[in-house]
Amino acid sequence: MAELNIGLPHFEAFLNTLGVPDSCLLNKPLYKKMFLEHTNLDARDKKALKENVEKIRWLYTLKPSTIHIAPYSDELRDYSELAVLHVEINETKHAERIAHFINRAIPYPLIIFFTANQEGKEHLALCLADKRLNKADKEKWVIEEQLLTQWLVLGESNDVNGAFLNSLQLATLPFSNFWQVYQALSHRVISLKCAEITGRYHLAQDADKSQQQRENLQQYQQIQLEIKKLRGQIKQAAFNQQVELNTQIKKHEQALKQLAECL
Repeated sequence: MAELNIGLPHFEAFLNTLGVPDSCLLNKPLYKKMFLEHTNLDARDKKALKENVEKIRWLYTLKPSTIHIAPYSDELRDYSELAVLHVEINETKHAERIAHFINRAIPYPLIIFFTANQEGKEHLALCLADKRLNKADKEKWVIEEQLLTQWLVLGESNDVNGAFLNSLQLATLPFSNFWQVYQALSHRVISLKCAEITGRYHLAQDADKSQQQRENLQQYQQIQLEIKKLRGQIKQAAFNQQVELNTQIKKHEQALKQLAECL
């Protein structure tokens, strides 16, 4: 494998496990100026870019001329190639915002690896965003869903995190086309989010089961939000209303237990 010289030994070791061919290597910097000049950033975006982003590098380009995977396109999507970026940030809380404006700025499906040095340890998060073409303007993209993993400590892998990181190896992904590759990675992120709840990393075996897992997770998260809302209402409620609200919370908690068994 080619040397990346990123200066993050655990992250570089992880990249080497992915098995990306040297033919895909780009490893070029992307400068903040590009995003300021060519992306419509609001004040909070600009603040995050200026204060929280240390470096952005375009690590790999996966396209038919660099790897034996076919392009995919239809009326809604253009997955002719995939770009793999590394974004080094100095704190973790703005990663989702930073990922969003990077995804708006670069007209390719992106695989973004965030790293942050926290308390002397290398932390990693993966971000994916399902994009579709804007029907009114084929030069623009619409971000349908952005997925960001929790932060993982590199070099201190537990069973769940280790299983997830191993599942990102290129050899484990479908080679039919780039859309299938990207979907497979999305399924892995969903499985990791499920593992936060269940304590085990379970990768669904086919697309239908992956979709069901995603829907169950969305339902689980929606019920969590409803419980949070009900608990907020209890604080201002009269006693008889508190009893009713607590009953509703218990029903929701029971539903969460049942859903957790399906994740």
